[in-house]
Amino acid sequence: MIQTFFSYVPLMLAIVVFGSIMFEVFLYISAVIEMRRHRLRNQHQMWRRVLSSPLVPRISILMPAYNEEIWIADSVARTLALRYPDIEVIVINDGSSDATMKRLEETFFLSHVLPIYRRQLETSHVRSIQRSRIEPNLIVVDKDNGGKADALNVGLNVASGQLVCAIDADTIVSADALQQLVAPFLSDPDTVAVGGTIRLVDGRVPDDEKNLDSAPTSWLLGAQTVEYVRAFLVGRLGWNPLGGSLVISGAFGLFDRQSMLDIDGYNRQSIGEDMELVVRLRRYGYEHGRFARVAFAPNPIAWTEAPASWRTLARQRNRWFRGLLDVLVRHRKMLLNPKYGSAGMLAVPYFTMVEAIAPFVEALGLILVGIGLATGNITSQQLGILAAVYAFGIARTAGILALSDMVYQTHRGFVSRLRMVGFVLFEMVVMRPATLVWRMWGCWLFIRGDHAWGVQERKGLVG
Repeated sequence: MIQTFFSYVPLMLAIVVFGSIMFEVFLYISAVIEMRRHRLRNQHQMWRRVLSSPLVPRISILMPAYNEEIWIADSVARTLALRYPDIEVIVINDGSSDATMKRLEETFFLSHVLPIYRRQLETSHVRSIQRSRIEPNLIVVDKDNGGKADALNVGLNVASGQLVCAIDADTIVSADALQQLVAPFLSDPDTVAVGGTIRLVDGRVPDDEKNLDSAPTSWLLGAQTVEYVRAFLVGRLGWNPLGGSLVISGAFGLFDRQSMLDIDGYNRQSIGEDMELVVRLRRYGYEHGRFARVAFAPNPIAWTEAPASWRTLARQRNRWFRGLLDVLVRHRKMLLNPKYGSAGMLAVPYFTMVEAIAPFVEALGLILVGIGLATGNITSQQLGILAAVYAFGIARTAGILALSDMVYQTHRGFVSRLRMVGFVLFEMVVMRPATLVWRMWGCWLFIRGDHAWGVQERKGLVG
């Protein structure tokens, strides 16, 4: 009986993993089509002229900051230098215990302004609102600590722009990123949110505008780079023709401000506040008779610091998984509900089955395979099926990286490309099993009701 049970283990694992891969192949094809459309648009420069006009919608950049004294001044200065005709930068000091506020006051010569604060969203207490005397487009809000979602809601209350761009204080954005992000809003009035590509760096941001940087030297950073390319190029771009993904990275996204106010801003109780916001935007649209489009623009680039240790990465990934489970539970009504269109019939089922359930099945399958090997209850033919499934996954990821390199020239030189191939293998053989463990850990914490972010160790970015 045990032997019969183990004879089905590789097959079950193969079915789940192969099913996930086939869905991603569909997204891959969709992403290729979208990539071609973006390239054709970029060949025509008229849209850039339109986006250089003073008539473009005003963008309020919201930058929550908590204990960011080391790099806050550089980050704000870079943000103020973005190429866009009409922006305001709103830094929200979320009750920092270090010298973040002092650094801002000394660098940008802040002075108190009349209280323009409109409390449309409930937030923690706002201590002061100040404007820079040397940078009139810079506003700094000092408030009691309430978490990132609360700080962003304060920013929404202060913002005057039609669109708001949420970025992390340790994120650096390419000079023309806002021009690229705003384009979908001008071409489709149903657009409520647009996300851009996030790139990972280990402490230093590449200087050239084309991002022609070499491959990482760290195995840990390299594996994360592979994950991010796959996630953004396919897991975001491929959803565009289907109404959009359910995720826009909290480090870099552009939103319609009024749509965010209509749904009461960020949910302060959700650990996955960035994903939860996007799901709620789409849900609200369907429930009020209008299509809420969420788009992904592959060209806008933002750099953020990658976790530099396995410990920090483990905390990040278990928190991400808890956020995913939190969102799926909160919005379980959407699952396979035709009332919510492609979101209910495609996106939510995908994130439920592929992102939430499949890791458990895969982890169970790997454990049982290990037991089967130890007891001699697995044949070489069954192991061959398992190996073929994972080989297909490696080939798929390698293909995505090759496509990214061919279209966007993300790496240069034979050595860099060869190193990326090594990272693909490392990501599948080492990182993937580790991620499964972190997800199981995150699930256990979620069941226990532990919604703490945990301490995230960072060094900060330098340019």
